[in-house]
Amino acid sequence: MNWFRTTLLLAALTALFMGLGFMLGGRGGMMIALVVAIGLNFFSYWNADKIVLRMHSAREVDERSAPEYYGLVRELATRAGLPMPKVYIVDSPHPNAFATGRNPEHAAVAATTGLLQILNRDELAGVMAHELGHVKNRDTLVMTITATIAGAISMIGNFAMFAGMTGGNDRPNPIALIAAVIVAPFAAMLVQMAISRTREYAADRAGAEISGVPMALASALHKLAQGVARIPNPVVERNPAAAHLYIVHPAIGHGMDSLFSTHPDTGNRIAALRSMAADPRFATAQFRNMPDIDIAPSPAVRRSALDPLGGSTRNRGGNGR
Repeated sequence: MNWFRTTLLLAALTALFMGLGFMLGGRGGMMIALVVAIGLNFFSYWNADKIVLRMHSAREVDERSAPEYYGLVRELATRAGLPMPKVYIVDSPHPNAFATGRNPEHAAVAATTGLLQILNRDELAGVMAHELGHVKNRDTLVMTITATIAGAISMIGNFAMFAGMTGGNDRPNPIALIAAVIVAPFAAMLVQMAISRTREYAADRAGAEISGVPMALASALHKLAQGVARIPNPVVERNPAAAHLYIVHPAIGHGMDSLFSTHPDTGNRIAALRSMAADPRFATAQFRNMPDIDIAPSPAVRRSALDPLGGSTRNRGGNGR
């Protein structure tokens, strides 16, 4: 199914490029656009993951530079039956995580320093297992290419707007302006077509099964929902099409699932994980003793019991476990 979505996405990009090329330059413009689209499709398939990681200024870590974080990912990957992915840290106070790569053999997972600072080890295990769930479900190819292509479409819109405003004889080019107006909504529609909200529920379930702690993942989602609402994400501010990459939408809203959202409502995801925790396979004393999660926002967020670069620290503030 993801291969079909990826093919559809690349075909839609080609059609968009050709249509805009024809509007701006006739048949010659359409042929130039076709060549550009083919080149971009090929480049996106092989390099979209590198573009996403570079977009976030992510730095790769290993067992020496981040022993606990790296070791946790290795343990989870082994449980999931996956090859060891590359592991990255994004230096940002915005708490979030994402996975990228065209297949499990070329996968990477990344967490922000903001996420590593507010989650304890069980919660971090749930989040990274969720990201490995995306890798196992082969979501990462379409997610990564969508972020890259939607960004390219936005560039087309900006170019069309510039061309429209600088038309000959000091008159705006109406065709270019119309193209610019339709490009942004088309980009948003493309993201919605390619990215299904059900993938987050599936990755939550996979993450709970891999980590074995569904309520720890639920607790992490609750903390992240509070954090992303308070701390901006500069990458998404520059490129809104990248928002679907993260475990929690960077511009999260509250309430019922939106028809046009790439993420389900966090409260609904927590409810689904609660149902999993009630399953006899997960209903151990460890899970039953975990406190209930209040979905309403809280002014305080606990700091982590895990130092992302290795070593433990004491919880400072809040009700540490």
